[in-house]
Amino acid sequence: MKNNQIDSFHIGVKALIVNQEKKILLLERDHPTQKMYWDIPGGRLHKGDSLIDTLLREIKEEIGLDDLKEIHPFTMALTNIRIPSQEGSVGLIFAIYHCDISFPFIPILSSEHVNFGWFSPLEAIAKFETRYPSEFLEKLARLH
Repeated sequence: MKNNQIDSFHIGVKALIVNQEKKILLLERDHPTQKMYWDIPGGRLHKGDSLIDTLLREIKEEIGLDDLKEIHPFTMALTNIRIPSQEGSVGLIFAIYHCDISFPFIPILSSEHVNFGWFSPLEAIAKFETRYPSEFLEKLARLH
């Protein structure tokens, strides 16, 4: 196999946090190299960490939540996002977890984010633009 046929990927672990009203928490990010965009909480997997360790770390860092009990795999999705690296770029795969919360919650935002909101699945899809793969968006549209 030729080296130009091999691709490398990072894993992004994301939290689809859903409240009692079936609304999804979105965070607005003011990215240093991109325009502002809406996203769900999450971050990249660090060496030696599990997916759940990463998920819990990122949720605590980004929104101050450390009391999640209902965590279930939602989907894994290959994105069209490329991240610059020494070899040129690496792809990004999202491991997305569905996280139910049954209590009122107001996020304490990290410095990465400037705003938050609770949105229906269809409203969330409209805010994601083209950041997420279609298979994730289709599954999200069926979430009730």
